[in-house]
Amino acid sequence: MRILVTAPYHEQGLLELKSNFGEVIYKPWKENDRAFNEDELIELLSENGAEALITEHDHVTEKVLNKNRHLQFIGVCRGTPSNVALTVATELKIPVFYTPARNAQAVAELFIANTICFMRQVLPGMQWLKERKWEAGAHTSYLQFKGTELAGKTIGLVGFGAIGQLIAGMIVNYPCTIQYYDPYVNESAFPAYKKTGLEELFSSSDIVSVHLPVTQETQQLINHSLLKLMPQDALFVNTARASVVNRIDLYEVLASGSIKGAILDVFDNEPPDELDYKIIDLPNVMATPHIAGATFEVEDHHVRIMNKVLIDWYIHGKQVADKIYNKEVLASVI
Repeated sequence: MRILVTAPYHEQGLLELKSNFGEVIYKPWKENDRAFNEDELIELLSENGAEALITEHDHVTEKVLNKNRHLQFIGVCRGTPSNVALTVATELKIPVFYTPARNAQAVAELFIANTICFMRQVLPGMQWLKERKWEAGAHTSYLQFKGTELAGKTIGLVGFGAIGQLIAGMIVNYPCTIQYYDPYVNESAFPAYKKTGLEELFSSSDIVSVHLPVTQETQQLINHSLLKLMPQDALFVNTARASVVNRIDLYEVLASGSIKGAILDVFDNEPPDELDYKIIDLPNVMATPHIAGATFEVEDHHVRIMNKVLIDWYIHGKQVADKIYNKEVLASVI
């Protein structure tokens, strides 16, 4: 099998693919300084005679798929294969594998780091120091930047997949009280945490953190009716997807001071538009440029996850459904 790899892949991972599948052509999108568009991807697949594709951000559109109906599989090194025309891939019976939880550790660590930085007023304290405002004998900093501890807080996790579960395991011993909303999780699997409804979660959490994929059910799920339930000293965190939150409602809640503030890593438009920047510029918002999953280790994780699922499927005959996104094609690939 000839596999075109455009996702970042370390040498050991490429050698493992080669030893198990045959020929590997490595053309990482990073050397292009951007994802390959559909025409570029079509050309790459054609000129290399690729029979399978491992991608990350490239545009695997309907046009790409219709010109490459022969592909034996598509591997997407992402938590969700949102860059692939999934309906078309399913119609063509092309299995789409992906790497859920590749960035779970990275996102969980940034959640903790940013939450503590916000609650302890680390950034304004640093700015105050750089502006040479520390006067002799003054205790201004001790009084002005006194913060609150994460310990003792109730954390509400909206979505309790790999990232939510990892965060819960990291902070439960601070100690924090953990509650979560996820209709797809059996509460008996996590007896140490409380499964609850959305309204109760928003009204009773000191910190609400979003960990949802974008689906028909989650689009704009979090709006004014939920945000207005939050206590005035509560903190809202979103390191998942911006479109699961109504940004107009979020802006109004933050601008009015109805809640303490927000930590945001994702925006409806990237780069941000005028309304996004209005949110970002609010004094009670700590914003980062979509970097929650941006660690060097994430690439190592996605290589490990992808190679394992491909070798299990095609070499060892172990078809495990949790790493194939379009499960409808299972019958045709087993």
